[in-house]
Parts: sequence; C-alpha cells; structure tokens
Amino acid sequence: MVGGMSPPQGPPASAAFLLTQVGTHAAQRFAVRVGEHGLTPPQCGILGLLRANPGISQQRLADVLGMQPSRVVALIDELESAGLVERTRDGADRRRNALALTAAGTTALAAIAAVATAHDDEVCRALSVDERATLAELLTRIAADQGLRPGVHPGYRTLRPPAVR
Repeated sequence: MVGGMSPPQGPPASAAFLLTQVGTHAAQRFAVRVGEHGLTPPQCGILGLLRANPGISQQRLADVLGMQPSRVVALIDELESAGLVERTRDGADRRRNALALTAAGTTALAAIAAVATAHDDEVCRALSVDERATLAELLTRIAADQGLRPGVHPGYRTLRPPAVR
C-alpha cells in the first residue's frame, strides 16, 4: 500500500511511462541534492559544458543547449555573480565573450561530481554493476534514436529565464 491506497491494478506500466516516472523522480532528487550546494541542475550542466569546452562563446553555448541566447546570458550572469564563471573578450572576435570556469567554478564541479556519484548510486541501488552498464547502454541507444544530444538535458530548450531580483 502506498499512502493508504492499494496500487492500481491493470496492465504493467509501459517502458516510456517508467522512464518518465524514474526520470522525473531522479531529476527532482538531483535538484534537491545540488540545491544544498546553492546550485540548480541547469547551472551544473552549464559548468560541466564549460569545463569540456573552455573559451566557448555564449552564442555557441546557446546553440549547444538549444536555448535562446538571451536566456543563456541570464544564466551566465548568475554564474558570474556567484564567482563560478568569467567572461573575457574573444581574442578572435572582440564582439563575443569567451566563457571559462573560475577556480571556484572548478571547485563547485568537484562537489557536483560527488553529488552525482551519490545520486547515481541511490537511484540505481536496485541494480548490479552489470545491470547498470546494460541500462546505460540501452538508454544511450534510445537517446541517440530520439535525436537527443549526448550530455545535454532537453529541458534547456524550455527553460525559463531566471527571475530578476
């Protein structure tokens, strides 16, 4: 019984439903975990992309994320205000800003990595190491078939700009 109710009877849940159910639960739990470090999941993703692509322009980052450039500017403003990211003029094109992690941003990424490992362990604790590898392989194939960009959450496309304070 869940919350005093019996589970619904009927056909087993579809794989797509289960992916959504577990994915939503995992996303919510991850948001709580990184929130304890003063970060949001979108900020964590951007920090990871900046580590992998030092000097990327804001425009290119917007393209990678599938976001409006103005929304990326607002997210980078937040990260810059927190001292995690710095903007510098692109040496090749002075009209563009190149983005890079600060030392504090690199430290934040180490904390995020520890959170992500603990999160993965919690979410997948019902699976053996081999089952986790199989699940990751299967989900990678599904993501590729659906045209999802590796390492980029599709939620960036619909992310609203941060609230102005």
